[in-house]
Amino acid sequence: MELFLLILAFLLIFLGIAGAILPVLPGPPVAYAGLLVLHFTAPEYAISIAFLIVLGVISLVITLLDYIMPAMGTKYFGGSKYGSWGSTIGLVVGVFTSWLGPWGILIGPFLGALIGELIYGQTAENALKSAVGSFLGFLGGTFMKLMIGIIILFVAIFYLIKGLL
Repeated sequence: MELFLLILAFLLIFLGIAGAILPVLPGPPVAYAGLLVLHFTAPEYAISIAFLIVLGVISLVITLLDYIMPAMGTKYFGGSKYGSWGSTIGLVVGVFTSWLGPWGILIGPFLGALIGELIYGQTAENALKSAVGSFLGFLGGTFMKLMIGIIILFVAIFYLIKGLL
């Protein structure tokens, strides 16, 4: 049973890291769930409660920020609500546009913000600036999710090795 739980823990952590790039999976919460599974598997793998709480809060904050960063980037670069909504809709469409593969995840928010701004009546130049802001916000969110996923992986490996020694 312990081996099954260890495999499950690391499977969840790796799925969480994949979720940093694939918006279909909520990366940080899934990786954090893997860390919790490791924590409760056996006493020798137990992680400090304070450390678990800190990582849980960071994972939650990063997950929330990830959903709003493309819209924040759009706003920061002078975009409107149309651009923010377009960015979000573009992300969803990009995820489910299989013929674009992983490029849909990158192109979707950019094109969504661009189209949203053009619908709003922005000039092509301003619409393009808003789309760039959306793209940068998306990249920032992805980077944060990837970093917390990797940190959780290293914490899990550390406590696994510590428990085995």
